[in-house]
Formats: sequence, structure tokens, C-alpha cells
Amino acid sequence: MCGCSNKKVKDEYSERTLFAMDTIMTLKAYGENSENAVEKAAEEIERLDSLLSAGRAESEIYQLNKWSLTQDKEGKARFLVSEDTFYLFKRALEINKMTEGAFDISIYPLMKLWGFAAENNEERSFYKPDEAEIEALLPLVSSSEIILDEENKEVGFGKPGMEVDFGGIAKGYASERVLEIFEECGVTSGIVNLGGNVQVLGEKPDGSAFRVAVEVPEDTSKNIGILSIRNKTVITSGGYERYFEEAGVKYHHILDPATGAPAENGLKSVTVVCEDGALADALSTALYVMGEEKAVEFSREHQGEIDVMLLTCEDELYITKGLEASYEADRYQASIIE
Repeated sequence: MCGCSNKKVKDEYSERTLFAMDTIMTLKAYGENSENAVEKAAEEIERLDSLLSAGRAESEIYQLNKWSLTQDKEGKARFLVSEDTFYLFKRALEINKMTEGAFDISIYPLMKLWGFAAENNEERSFYKPDEAEIEALLPLVSSSEIILDEENKEVGFGKPGMEVDFGGIAKGYASERVLEIFEECGVTSGIVNLGGNVQVLGEKPDGSAFRVAVEVPEDTSKNIGILSIRNKTVITSGGYERYFEEAGVKYHHILDPATGAPAENGLKSVTVVCEDGALADALSTALYVMGEEKAVEFSREHQGEIDVMLLTCEDELYITKGLEASYEADRYQASIIE
């Protein structure tokens, strides 16, 4: 559930802090209607969390997964979902194709196996499965087996036992919705921080760009560098966010859909910058899964649509040319991806 506190500094500035989607979130809005804007935005985040969380028993995704586990026929039955949930299914499948499977919401059975699933949060029951256990579940990881009925807004699965998780796209979508609400309320300047996923509306009231720090994976009290942005989202993913250790080996939560194991492809973190929160959220995960070489190539192919920062395991930093003017180095000088 959502725990909230509200702080109004001046008539033209309001701030709200809340807990939802398993993270602390901060909403800031500037303007005469800012208080109403952050209140409505907080309500919208809670509404989306109640729809999309795989770990909340009342959510559509939880109920859909539970329903799927009771099915014994392939591709026949359908599950009715809301407009928001159906929209995210469509976006997730589009990005799955765009990334050639590197982003896959049907990874959830393996997330549960490893103990990284939303429903594992309370007991934190991390577990290193053996190869046979992974191989048994890998056939369920297949976005191509997700069936969407556009007319009736229904979802089905081509294989019994498939389950999904929107954890890699939901916060990005939520930040988009917050900024839409800000604009509907007449707010022209605002910033949303959803557990490190940052999206901004316009610029600061003094006319300057918002400055967003990108953290060093090994020490989040330090920064890789600073990005100056307007009307953009900045989302970073990496294996440092959630992991456990066993026999001196770290196992992180970003699983490769092709192997069912934590992705290990030469990257420490991936930051995606663009105007589309859902896209940035999903691609930050997908590029991390792809690894250095494929992520660089993907970034080249999609310049103009997205900008990217890649920090390698050798502490080399690469940024796309679109970030050159907005990146201010702290600990890392950047090489430019042309």
C-alpha cells in the first residue's frame, strides 16, 4: 500500500513523498495549482500500483498470473484487463520485438525461482537454482506466446503456466502519467523521481535545465556524472540494484530471457534518456541484457529516438552523441558513440 507525506513550501511549489511500486517516490511541481497536481499524481500512482503489481493480491497482474496457473489448455481462455494493463501489454510486446527478446515480461516464473519476484520481497528468499530447474521453466519465457484480443481487451497465454511481471516498465509508465496530470493541472515545471527513475517536465522555474545525477554502481553516494535535461526521462539499470551472494559469487536480479540466469555481458550499468518513460524503463533493462557490443550497436541504430550511457565492467563510459553537450563529468570521462 501507499504511505505518504506532504510538504508545501510556497504557493507556487508543492512536494509529495510516497511509497509505492516497492520504492520511495518523490513528486515536485511548480505553479499555482501544484498542490492539486501532486495530490492527483499520487492517487494515480497508487491506482497503477494496484493494477500492475505482481506482488499485490488485488492487482490485475497478480490475478492474471494466478488464473494462468489454473489453466490446462493452450491459447483458449482469455482474461479481461483494464485499458492501462492492456496498453502496457502492447508496449511490452513492441519493445520485445524491438530488442529481439532482450526485454521479456514473461520472465516472471524464473524471477520467482531465483527469489527476485515481487511476492518474495517480504521473506527475501533468494535461491540459486540448478541448471535443470532453469531449463524446466525456460519454455514459459516467451512473449510471442502472449495473445492480445484488442476488441475485448483480453489477454491469453499460448502455454499453460505462463506468468508476467511489469516491473521493468511500470515505473516508467507511471512517471509518464504523472507528467500528463501535471500538464492537465496547468503545471509547466516539475520533476518525478520514482526510485531513481527520473522524469522532468519543462525546465526549472529560473529557466535552467534540471540536473540529474547518475550514480556509481559500487557506491551510490558517488556519481558517474551529471545530465542536464528538459522534458526527458533518465532511467538507469544495473546488477547492483538487487542481488544476493552465495559462495563468494554475486547473483543479480536482471535475468537474461535466453538463459534464465543473471545477465553477464560486460556492463555495470545502462542509462537511457528519452521523452518516453515506458520505453526508457524497458530499454535500460534490455540493453543491460544485450551486453556492451550489442548495446552500442542498438544505440547507434536508434540515435535520435534515445540517448544512452553505458558503463562497462572495465570502468569505461560510453555516451551517445546526443548527450555530449548535456553531460558533465564527475568521476568518468566519456567516449562518444558516433
